Amino acid sequence: MRSLSDLFYKRSGVLTAILLGPPLAWIGIVYIGSLLALLLQSFYHLDDFSGIILREFTLTTYGQLFESSNLQTIARTVAMAAVVTIAAAIISFPIAYYAARFARGKTKALFYLAVMMPLWSSYLVKVYAWKLILAKEGIITWAANGLSLGWALDGVLATPVIGGSSLSFSYIGTFLVFLYIWLPYMILPLQASLERVPKNYIEASADLGATPRQTFRTVILPLALPGVIAGSIFTFSLTLGDYIIPQIVGNSRPFIGQAVYTLQGTAGDIPLAAAFTVVPMLIMAVYLALAKRAGAFNAL
Repeated sequence: MRSLSDLFYKRSGVLTAILLGPPLAWIGIVYIGSLLALLLQSFYHLDDFSGIILREFTLTTYGQLFESSNLQTIARTVAMAAVVTIAAAIISFPIAYYAARFARGKTKALFYLAVMMPLWSSYLVKVYAWKLILAKEGIITWAANGLSLGWALDGVLATPVIGGSSLSFSYIGTFLVFLYIWLPYMILPLQASLERVPKNYIEASADLGATPRQTFRTVILPLALPGVIAGSIFTFSLTLGDYIIPQIVGNSRPFIGQAVYTLQGTAGDIPLAAAFTVVPMLIMAVYLALAKRAGAFNAL
């Protein structure tokens, strides 16, 4: 043991290699290796006549992504992810600002408890609970009818594209569930970013005659923007790749996650499923590059 200790002391690189070797090997083989295998599969294509995957390098599968139905699926998913992210930022900002500026002691503890508690329950339980809430016989419809606002709910559901037979079979319902599930991932980075805004900056802005609106626009928002972008990384990427929520709450028009699930399962078209999977990876790669330039990683 003494000689081993002396070896590690004299050659610290050996100890570092022993400690980092297994996790790096795991990341390299399991994580990066699986991604490379996925990328390789996307360059194969499925023979329409025999249903056999032809292991020949081709861009035919990526060409299928530009078909009308597949482009609609991609656009639908990106649009939903963007809307959920924007709504989460708007709702989270006042909550995070109050927690960062005014909450103290027990109040701040209750804030963290309220934000984190939904994350402790089962993901599927929450989604199915929302399906019951949004159903035609659910509490929202019951409350709307009780307040004599059933006509307003029917009008919303009659809206083209986003409407449906009920909230649980519409894009509105899908949006609400996405927003509820991913909202904590926006609140926490934003709250951390707002706590880093120096109070004397806000006081100096007021001393120089700026109105609260001007202070928010020129001081608070620019300094809190990295937190907004950091939170959007979670909300945008998680919405982009989710397939369970649209499958339980929503209509029959698929999102990218559902398309991947169907193609690799029922259809057996592994190359097209892999190509679909590459799309959100490329989108997030560009998004992360822009977020890094905006300093978003400093708020994580």
